[in-house]
Formats: sequence, C-alpha cells, structure tokens
Amino acid sequence: MQSKHCNMLQSWSRRGSNGTTSSTTNRLASINTNSRVETASVPMLRTLTSIRKDSCGSGTQECIPQHNASQCLSDNRRKSLLHYLIVLIAINFCYLQPASADQVVLLDTTREATLEWTRYPYGPQAQTPGWVEESFTDFVKGINWRSYVVCDVAYHNVNNWLWSPFIDRGPANRLYIEIQFTIRDCSLFPGNALSCKETFSLLFYEFDAATREPPPWQTDSYKLIARIAAGEGRFNQNSDVDINTEVKSIAVTKKGVYFAFRDQGACISVLAVKVYYITCPAVTENFAHFNETPTGREITIIEKQNGTCVENAEPYEPPTYLCKGDGKWTILTGGCRCKVGYEPNYVNKTCTECPAGTFRSAEVRKCVPCPPNSSTSSTASPLCKCIPGFYRHPRDGRHMPCYKPPGPPTNLTVLFVDQTSAIISWNAPAKDEFGMGQTEKYRSDVVYKIRCSMCNSNVMFNPSTDTFNETKLTLTNLEPVTTYTVQVHATNGISYLVDPTLYANETFTNSEVQFSNVSSTTTKNQQLDLNEIKTEHAEIIFTTESAILSTIFNLRVLAITSKDADLVWDKPVQSDAPIELYEVRWFPKPELDAMNKTALNTKETKAHIEGLSENTEYGFQVRCKTVNGFGSYSNIVYAQTHQPVSSVYDDSVQVRFIAGAIVAGVFFLVIFIVTTVYFLRSKHQDELDKKSSNHLPLPMDYASNEVNAMDTTPIVKTLHSNVTTPLFGNSRSYVDPHTYEDPNQAIREFAREIDANYITIEAIIGGGEFGDVCRGRLKIPPNFVQDIDVAIKTLKPGSSEKARCDFLTEASIMGQFDHPNVIYLQGVVTRSNPVMIITEYMENGSLDTFLRVNDGKFQTIQLIVMLRGIASGMSYLSDMNYVHRDLAARNVLVNAQLICKIADFGLSREIENASDAYTTRGGKIPVRWTAPEAIAFRKFTSASDVWSYGVVLWEVMSYGERPYWNWSNQDVIKSIEKGYRLPAPMDCPEALYQLMLDCWQKQRTHRPTFASIVSTLDNLARQPQSLLTIRNSPENDGTQVLDTQRGHNIFISTDLWLENIKMSRYSQHFKEANLVSAQQISRLTAQQLSDMGITLVGHQKKILHQARQLDIVI
Repeated sequence: MQSKHCNMLQSWSRRGSNGTTSSTTNRLASINTNSRVETASVPMLRTLTSIRKDSCGSGTQECIPQHNASQCLSDNRRKSLLHYLIVLIAINFCYLQPASADQVVLLDTTREATLEWTRYPYGPQAQTPGWVEESFTDFVKGINWRSYVVCDVAYHNVNNWLWSPFIDRGPANRLYIEIQFTIRDCSLFPGNALSCKETFSLLFYEFDAATREPPPWQTDSYKLIARIAAGEGRFNQNSDVDINTEVKSIAVTKKGVYFAFRDQGACISVLAVKVYYITCPAVTENFAHFNETPTGREITIIEKQNGTCVENAEPYEPPTYLCKGDGKWTILTGGCRCKVGYEPNYVNKTCTECPAGTFRSAEVRKCVPCPPNSSTSSTASPLCKCIPGFYRHPRDGRHMPCYKPPGPPTNLTVLFVDQTSAIISWNAPAKDEFGMGQTEKYRSDVVYKIRCSMCNSNVMFNPSTDTFNETKLTLTNLEPVTTYTVQVHATNGISYLVDPTLYANETFTNSEVQFSNVSSTTTKNQQLDLNEIKTEHAEIIFTTESAILSTIFNLRVLAITSKDADLVWDKPVQSDAPIELYEVRWFPKPELDAMNKTALNTKETKAHIEGLSENTEYGFQVRCKTVNGFGSYSNIVYAQTHQPVSSVYDDSVQVRFIAGAIVAGVFFLVIFIVTTVYFLRSKHQDELDKKSSNHLPLPMDYASNEVNAMDTTPIVKTLHSNVTTPLFGNSRSYVDPHTYEDPNQAIREFAREIDANYITIEAIIGGGEFGDVCRGRLKIPPNFVQDIDVAIKTLKPGSSEKARCDFLTEASIMGQFDHPNVIYLQGVVTRSNPVMIITEYMENGSLDTFLRVNDGKFQTIQLIVMLRGIASGMSYLSDMNYVHRDLAARNVLVNAQLICKIADFGLSREIENASDAYTTRGGKIPVRWTAPEAIAFRKFTSASDVWSYGVVLWEVMSYGERPYWNWSNQDVIKSIEKGYRLPAPMDCPEALYQLMLDCWQKQRTHRPTFASIVSTLDNLARQPQSLLTIRNSPENDGTQVLDTQRGHNIFISTDLWLENIKMSRYSQHFKEANLVSAQQISRLTAQQLSDMGITLVGHQKKILHQARQLDIVI
C-alpha cells in the first residue's frame, strides 16, 4: 500500500508548472547503479520550501522558490501550495532508508526537493548555457532526484563551474564525497562538437565560515581532488545508460568546505551527490562505553578513544579503544567491572543490582544467596551480615558461612598417671547444625589451650606450645600424691570476636573485624591475651601416685637377636618395703606414645623378651612394686635388634654378583668406544686428504653460512636431551634464482602465472625502482567471483631485458616462501604487458612510516608482539638458508591486524636514499643497518641479518626514528669500529635494550640466532613484570662496548666480573652454582654452563674465553 501511494506521489511531483515531466527523464533509457558505499545515517529533512511574505504589487502575496525562479502566488493559491509541500515531504519519506552506524551524512542531494546551487556562468549575459538544474526520474526504480546537467560541446573555451553549499564538517577529520553521474560519448556529436571532452574536475575549498558570495572560482583558489572519467562506461544512442559512481576523500582541518564541479566541454549529468564522514560506531565492550569516533585525517592514522564505565561499574584499568581508518575498532585495552553488589550481564553489558536476600562480593561472579547463618534485607549488597551469635573470620571470603565458636572438647580421659607424669586425651568438640538440619563443616583452625591448677613452673607439657591442635597431652615433673585440675579449652579463628568489650575503642560492624585487630592491642595497649577470651572447655581431675623409694639401677642388655632380648638389673639399694615384683616395659625408640603398651612382670632381676621386630631400636625400663605401690622407672636403655644372618648373606652375594657384572660391562664398553673412535678418525682424515686438493669455497656474496669455517659452525644444544643439532635445518633450502640460465624457468618453477583479466587496478599507492606500486583487486578461483585486495608491482614500459630479469627475480625469491610473517606472493603476469608481481595487500604500509604516524600510541607488549613477528619471519628465512641483506623497518610491511611481514627481496635493487648507502666494490650497502663484517668484507650471513634486526628493534622502540640520526656514513662506520652502539630509546625496557646489544656483538658468532630471539621475546611477553625496568640513557650516552681483551681479567667478585664482560644477566645462575672464586670460574666448561641454564652458544663462548683469561692471571 505504501509503495502504491509513493508511486502516485512521484507522478504528481514530477510534473512542473506546465504539467510535463523533466527533459532529463527523456534522455536516459535505463539505470544500472553500482554504488560502492552503503547509505549512512540521514539527517533530518531540510526545509524544502519556506513561506515568506513579500510585497507583490499592491497586495500581500507569498513567494515560493520553484526550481530556477521564484513565482509569486496569490492568496487563492495557498491551498495548492500546501498540497505541493505535503507531496514533496511524502516522497522523501518513501525513500528514507534505515541508517547504519558507521557513516554520518552531511549532504545528500537525493533527499532535497530543490538544489539551487551557485553556477558560473549564469544568467542572460552568459556565453554558454552552463549547468542546468533538472529532475532525474525513473518510474521503474522509483527515483525522483534533483540533478545538474551540462552539455556545451558546441562552444569554444568552455569553463562551467558548479558550487555546492557550505558544508560544516562537524567533528569529521576526513570527508568522503560520492558522485553518481553519466557522460555521453563524444561520438554522438560528429562534426558538431568544438570542445568535446569525456571528463570533468572535482575540486574543493576549505573555509572557516559560510560566505554570502561563493569563493572565487579561479583555479589557484581551489585544490583539485581528481579528474573524473566514466569508469562503468559512456553511452551513445545504441547503448543503455550506465550510472557511474565515484567516491573520493579529503582530509579537512577548517570549519567547513565547498565542493566545486568544473566542466570544460563535456556532456555530463551529475545525478546525485552525497558528502559524509566515517566513524567507528558507539560500542560497549568490557563494560566500558566508547562514543562514536570519527576516523583520522589519513586512512593509516589510528584514533585513540577513552571509554567510560557503564552505570554501577568501575575501571580496573583505563579502557581505551583504537579506531582505524576504515571505521572499525581494534586493540581494546583495559576495561571496567561491576561494583560489588551488582551482577554483570555479559549479554547486555550492564550491571544489575542484586535483589534482597542475595549479594555479590569480589570473590563471586554473580549474585548468590546469602551463605548459612547470614542475611541481608537491602538490594545491591556487597555482603551478607552474620545473624546474632554467629561470626565470620576477616580472612574468610564473604561467600563463606558464619560460625559459632566451638563447644567444649568431649570424652576427656586420663590414659596414664604415676608419681611424676600423666597422659590425658580427648575428642574434638561436637558439631553444630545449620538451620535446615545440615551438618556444619567444622572449621579447620580449631586449637586447644591448657589451664592447669597446682602446676608449678617445673611441670613440662608436651606439646609445649601455648596452643596446639593435637588431642593428647603429656605432663611430666609432677609432684607425687598431688591432685591436679586440668582444663582443655577449644578456640578457633572467631573466638576472639565473641566478647566485643575487649575492643572498646575499635568499631566493628555486624561481627566483621579487620584482621589487623586480631592480634592488635587492647584498650590499654597490652598484648591480647587469649586467656581473656571467653571459650568453652572440659575439665578433669586426677591425683598422682605416692613416691616409692625403691629405684632400679644398672639396667643392661645382656644379649639381643633379631627377635629376642635378655635384660638384667640390680636390686634397689634402698627400699621402704619388701619388693613383690618387677615390671619391665619396652617400646620402639621413635614411638614414645607406645611405652605403656607392652610390659611383663617378673620376680627375678632378669627378663627374657620375645616378639621384637627385626632391625629396630628399642627402649627398655624396669620398676619395682611394694605394698606401697610402684616405684619410678629406671633410666631408658636402648638396644637394636639384628637383621637375620641368612638374609644378610644372600644380599651380600647378590650385590657382589651385580657389581661384578657392571664392572665387566663397563670395561667392554670402553674398549668398544675407543676402537670405534680410532677407526672413524682415521677414515675422516683420509677423506680430508682426498678433498684438500680440489676444495673450493663458495662465492663470498652468496654464502648463507660460514661454509669453510667448519670449526666455528654454531651448535645449538637442546634443552631436554644431550643431543646437539646444527643451527640450520636441511629439510628445505632456498634456491638462488641466479643459478638458472633462463630466469623464466625460475619464474615457472616458483611463481604462479595469473591471467591479467582477473586483475583490476584501483589506485597508485607508490613508486619503486622498476615501476609503480598499485592497489587492486584479484578474482580468486575456483569460480573467480569473489575477489581480494592485492598489491601490484608493475614494470615500466620500455625497460631493458636486465631490468625485466631483476624484476622477476624478486618474484622467484618470494615464491619460495610460505610463512605468516613473510609477504605472500599471489602470482605474476608475464604473458601480457605490463609485467606485474601480485602480492598480498598490507593496509598500513611500511613499518617505519606507520610508527611515525602513530608515535606513542602502543603499549610495550604490543610492540613486542610486532617484533616477535619480524623475528619469527627472519627465523624462517634463516632456516631456509636465505640471507636478506637489507632488513630494515622500511622493508617490513604492516597489515590491518598489525601483523608485520618481511618484504623487499630484490637482490640487485638500488638504495632509495643515497645518503643511506655506502658504495663498495660489490655495490651499495645500507650502512646504518649493516653488520661491520658485511661492510668491510661483504660477508653476508644470518648473523649479519641479526645485526640488522637489532637496528630494527631500535627503530620500533623509538617509533621510526632514523638510526644514527644525521651522521655521515663514514662517521657511522668509524664509530661502530671503535665500539660505539646506539643508545637506548626513550622509555625502552632494560631487557629489550640488552637484546639490542646482543644483536650488535662485534663477533658474529656471539650474536643470538633468530630462533633464540623469538624465544626471548616469548618469555618477555609471558612475564610483563620484566619490562618494568627502564633503561636510563643520558642524552650523550653512546653505549660503548668495551674491548673484550681489555679490563676483564681483573677479578674482584663474580658480579663485577660478569658486569665487566656484559654478562650480568647470568649473576643469579652463578650464585645458584656457588661459583664465587676466580679459580672456580677459570675451570668452567661448556657442559657446566649448559647445566646452569646458559644455552646461547655465543654467550658460552664469550664467558669461557674470559674465564681462560682469568686462568692466565691466576
């Protein structure tokens, strides 16, 4: 129904005052729109017409703007005017589309009822008709747009201008303008066109305020955006009309902008113009709200937006979000969390208050019911208060139940008592029950305290501490025939909370006490005495036996076997009554509690004891009994039972047999090893003698390792075994394309040929040695419907055959690599012109430019992730035996996800900036990034790439600063030879700067491998606290790497010696190995260093070399 009404309104509105449709409709046959930008949010409809009173003749009339002129209407036509306005509003409402959140439209001519833009020339004095405002209508598409047309092809010196109204940019940093237009083919005007063209110019003029008069139209007042041609095609009498859509963008800084269209003899219809800017939409992440944020002035600039916490949330780290140039958010850091008492809703990203009867503390993730014996009646509670009589320990989480103090111990019993000692035991207090009949889990911190009446200072307690958790107590040094009262008190962590009067000056809320008050002072600043705490206890009373004068002396063990023992003793020298019998007791030495479990009675002064355990030490005691009772036990005598003789003999024979077999095996093994080594050494020497006459080294320029220095080939020791493996694997190696006689053969082997018809070039984004670098689209198999962004390197037309070979050599190199941190080759175009290399597209361009644009916007951990990617890519290339030779931040590309990838593999390319190059007999070298041995001897290896990586690391941490600043190349070379190294960048962590110095070791064998660099960066990323130590580098600090042969052989202490040789990072390793003297260090071996955890081969060699220097001094 709505569509039907809209069609009726369109047919009415399309008719002018004469009742006919616009001429533009008759010129166009059909429409094929191909818009590449989605419709953005539409502002409110502007006022289409305004009614104003004016004086027309003698009466008051209303003047209504109509197209290109104002027509005065009489009072009796007001009603028809009102109907006209309603129709125009209804038509615009019919075409109003829902808006997405990533665009803000500032101007859209398809929403306007009339345009009335400023034109030149215009009026009766104009030499050419110029721009004419008309309506563009399509009944099928339901379109009714106001547009401008111009077709002055029959005139000389055409110069037609059309200005947009002043457009206030608002918060925008970059404006986009989308133009829908058609262009007629000049072939439609054979012989009649005097100045026919098929392009027009788009210009702009920034201004700080709207002006009454349009800005001057002279060329020097406006900046050219682009010359626009028909991309979809031109139309003639025999073809349908194609609507072309062109989108351009400009950076803006002033209050607003005018756009201008300049025609110099074309037949054009500007059908629609839309001006907008792109924003990252308002979002809520991590419970932080980020407002809508316009993108930066440049597409590569990242805008940082600070977030605000949602209601009832608080930040745990300041929330920040980065807005990219394409209107998408990236790299969220920090965030907020719901306050206690509020539950996080992760779907709606809101914080909801906890209802009554529930709570949420920091220990729980959502609102939960109150734990047992606690309650709350308010909403948004951070805790539940304990009910009266129950308490919660301050160290317990707020989700823990509340408890009562423990009851008294149960089943208190006297196990043993004599004249001077007693043993008592008890059970733990009875458990309480919760309100619902659930048995309480007893607190594990129940301890006992003893109070004893009549116990003097000589009485000994075991356990002897004031409080303990055992359920048995032994008392010794008691007095005979004395009555003792012993109380056993049970306490736990909340017992001190029962009586709040002990803390009169402290304020506790609802039985919740700060833990500092547990052992703090009382109101009189006296130490808190547990005796003052009200506790439950059990009590027992016992009386010691009377003292007997009869005491046994001279107890001895006559004989002892594996199971039996014979004891004898002397009669007491003095006795108060005749002796009735003797009581003998024994017990294993460690088990003093078992001393009363085994005993026998005898009337003789000797005893035979049976049933002892083998190979066990026993304690023996004897006491006598008279009519007055038992006397005291004698002193303890210890003796150990034997092991059975037969068993000992058998074990001895077995041990001797095993030992003999081991000795014989070792002997034969040694003989075998010696024989094998001698044979292999003899054979190896023969082979060396045969090869010594015809062995030729590889050319120095292409050596990827020290092939003729076999003694010094680095060996990497594995961490989990004693096996050593070569530094480079041989599973897959790089093949030099220069070894092929025909470069096209290398291309066919390593690169994929792509049909040029599947490639579309969209824009030129840079220039290179061989030609232009463009952004484009590549249709991908299998059906070649979908396409992806690609970078396209083109070869200049007319290039020499050598330039063509060098150009394709880079593709032959890239085609051999497949790694997430190495630029990926999509393919090549060699069967048509221009010759092209197609690679993946990296949105953020080169790393050095990207860092300079975003100076200071990244955290250290983010930079480490980028550095780790570069090291991983170089480790892959190193394993392939490929040496890059020109690793620098300018040759590393960054994509939209901030992933860094190694690029620029041309072996014979020219250096872009002559000041960065140093000419030798072998060609130009980028001095600031090149290792000393590569500059002096053109010796390029993976170790020289490691040096370059150290400079890249410095570039990243300094956000793209130029290494060695404005120094000349000769100054750089001389300073490096003298030991100068770049100082630490500002706010650079000590660990990262130390890694730079490792990469800049003068001896290339002392530098780390790329694999170890990846491992080091992984460890730093997993331990961010190690990045908190910042390297303090004074302005004049030119870090001097001391000569390793000078000043290191003076030993004062291990720490100072390690610091002198720049190995202080291993101080803790030496301390743990207890290496404190020069003699110990001088005898170190490589195996000892590996066992200590020092696994880098270069560091091992350096430490051992300096240790041998100590040996010379000693």
